[in-house]
Amino acid sequence: MKAEAYLFGQVLGTHSFLLRGGFLKPDEYSEIDAQYFLPGGETGTAATVLSSLGVNVRMDGTHIGTAVAPMLREFYQYKTVDLSPLQFVSDDPGVMDYVVIAGLVRSPMGRFQTLFSGDQKWWSTPREEDIIGCRAAAVDPFFREESDKVAEICLKHGIPYVTIDSPHDTFLHKHAAVNVVSGECLHNHYNGASKEEVMPLLQETAEGLVIITSGGGEMMYGRKGEEVKYMKPFSVEVKSTLGAGDTYKAGCVYALLHGMSDEELVRFASACSGIAISRFPLPLNPPTLKEVNALIAKGN
Repeated sequence: MKAEAYLFGQVLGTHSFLLRGGFLKPDEYSEIDAQYFLPGGETGTAATVLSSLGVNVRMDGTHIGTAVAPMLREFYQYKTVDLSPLQFVSDDPGVMDYVVIAGLVRSPMGRFQTLFSGDQKWWSTPREEDIIGCRAAAVDPFFREESDKVAEICLKHGIPYVTIDSPHDTFLHKHAAVNVVSGECLHNHYNGASKEEVMPLLQETAEGLVIITSGGGEMMYGRKGEEVKYMKPFSVEVKSTLGAGDTYKAGCVYALLHGMSDEELVRFASACSGIAISRFPLPLNPPTLKEVNALIAKGN
């Protein structure tokens, strides 16, 4: 399988729990409507979505442990996702997270602060031979110099890449074809400054397109020296927001592969995300190209 897109970043086993009757309340019982153990993480979810859209994907990133490996191999067995760059380890159960969901509200739990605070790296070193030949890429910013290394290889070979939540003063942001910035990033890196305050800074330091998403609010997008544009997200019935941002990233990669304009890219990625939040669990029901095009035709 010749890979069209290379993805590098978080590949996890996600335990998800969809609750009935609202979110958790202290000292009160909650009924679980559905629960699953499926591939997750920003890169794992994006790979699943891109495969559903008809893209051949190669992915690397998180080390895959003994508890995650069987599920991951079985899930991607008949999908257009190449797992060969991933490092499978036998001395650790692997990275997992646990997500409780009730409609618009979700709460993820994990051990990422502990994992990132140690000296040991639990992710791969990207290899140039895995990236050469791909026509687009996506890079999660979490893996320090390894994330930057992917960007450097992409620049060397003229491969456009999408990143997420990369602040204005980072290498990843500066050279990205698309940087998708969430409200969480604004809160964590800009002391909760508004998107109107941060957008000019992101534009001025970017070589590519900057998008700021706002959940159910308007998206802002633009390039250096251009007027900022706005777009409303698609109106859908929300079942779960888990994977919405990862699906948006996948939509951006697909748009790069197909030479879409900025407006077309933002609309396509938004439609992908809109379909994603209307269903649960996302990995078993990823958006198809037919569904995305139908939602775009229907309009915001």
